[in-house]
Amino acid sequence: MTSTATRPRGARARAAIAAKTLRTDRWWFAPLITVIGLSAWVAYATVRVFMHKWYWVEQYHYLTPFYSPCVTDRCVEGASHFGRFLPGWWIIPDAALTLPFLLLFRLTCYYYRKAYYRSFWLSPPACAVPDKHDSYSGETRFPLLGQNLHRYFFYAAAIISLINTWDAVLAFHSPEGFGFGLGNVVLLVNVVMLWAYTISCHSCRHIIGGRLKHFSKHPVRYKAWTGVSWLNVRHMQLAWITLGTLALTDFYVMAVAAGWFNDLRFIN
Repeated sequence: MTSTATRPRGARARAAIAAKTLRTDRWWFAPLITVIGLSAWVAYATVRVFMHKWYWVEQYHYLTPFYSPCVTDRCVEGASHFGRFLPGWWIIPDAALTLPFLLLFRLTCYYYRKAYYRSFWLSPPACAVPDKHDSYSGETRFPLLGQNLHRYFFYAAAIISLINTWDAVLAFHSPEGFGFGLGNVVLLVNVVMLWAYTISCHSCRHIIGGRLKHFSKHPVRYKAWTGVSWLNVRHMQLAWITLGTLALTDFYVMAVAAGWFNDLRFIN
């Protein structure tokens, strides 16, 4: 008996296709846009994080999320909620207490994994397009083994969202008393979007209702689970929206702090 596979009489042999893919649409467009978008955001964020200036507006208590909370000894007092206990070396971000956890939360996010696996690593770049790698080990080896820590980075991201919320609240209380301007709107929109992205996380959905066997016995948690599930299907959109709101908020605070234009005030 031979090992050669047999086929039914009259059946055709499988076609030999020399092309890597038969797709004729612009399958490469989505990975390309992802590379451009993420690269541009990372470049902007990196420059801003290490500028060490134009992050705080004393007159209105506007603090950019890229510097919240400020913990190096170069930080101004109003931007330092937890003290200034790190040396002001240029290589140390002023928000070194929070930025690493936010970066890890985004890097291990289920959507962002798909985004940079497909666009930067071409693994695979699109459906029906072959992987550019000869072997596949999944997320069972270093450094991808660290993706399993995403659920813990979620807790850190939730705490940081609370800090950003506190920043937005404090911005209504300037040295001259209560005030409300366009900067407050920008900060509030950013905080709302950050919360929507954070709680739409798959880990949050599992924490709320993933282990329940009988939803009927937990009506409150079921209601919360359905709300989070509604957001969860929009997790990809929220991931990109929050990149935009973060950059916009930072740019607005930077522009006002640098004196490029004045904040539009509605009250005081």
